[in-house]
Amino acid sequence: MSEKQMNAAGSPDNETLSLLMKHASVRQYLDTPVSDEQLAAIIGAAQMASTSSNVQAYSVIAVTDAALKAQLSAYSGNQAYIEQCPVFLVWCADLYRLKETVRPHLGDAETYEDTTENLIVATVDVALAAQNAAVAAESLGLGVVYIGGIRNNSAAVSELLGLPELVYPVFGMCLGTPAGESGLRPRLPLSAVLHYNGYDKEKTAAQVEIYDQVSSDYMHKRTGGQSSTPWSAMMAKRLAEPARLHMKDYLQEKGFMKR
Repeated sequence: MSEKQMNAAGSPDNETLSLLMKHASVRQYLDTPVSDEQLAAIIGAAQMASTSSNVQAYSVIAVTDAALKAQLSAYSGNQAYIEQCPVFLVWCADLYRLKETVRPHLGDAETYEDTTENLIVATVDVALAAQNAAVAAESLGLGVVYIGGIRNNSAAVSELLGLPELVYPVFGMCLGTPAGESGLRPRLPLSAVLHYNGYDKEKTAAQVEIYDQVSSDYMHKRTGGQSSTPWSAMMAKRLAEPARLHMKDYLQEKGFMKR
């Protein structure tokens, strides 16, 4: 590796790493359109993500209609940036296409598209593709924010978008030109997530204590002194509240996770 590929701290450094390290969620967008060429490039990059056994078990719905975006915003907790962004992408795990594709080859033979394993395959596939898309978008000067709230009303979203059996909306993604700079949220220390040759339970609590102080300082600055809640307290509140308990029944009704 050349000196030009190393930063001042002696770590690898290149354009791709720099782009990845500057990622921040964008929640305010200009009304500048996303061109068809940009969208095609972004989804094309998504398609080149790794996929289990080349199954490619996902589909993407690009929502540009204002009325549809408004309805999706309402279903997702009234997040205004869904309406504001020029394109709202709904990333779906999709085993319907697989089931229909194999039908002529298998006839009446039993198939296993409804297993929990295939649900995992499809969900991982769509997540990998979406992250490729996010990086591609940022490389073009655009910004994104993931919207997990799309699962607040999964059945209603499915009906609105005409999702068939074995297709479910995993998350949404706002896409557009940022209206300003977004601050970088600090992450856990590297040593909290990177383990060598096995999981090291002993260091977990100590690393979280370090991060609690970092996240508390970040929140204090971000809120102008209104809040200094550390990360562990935020996670405690999140874990103590039931969230989207409808998902198991919804997924099974859509034909997933039956075995």
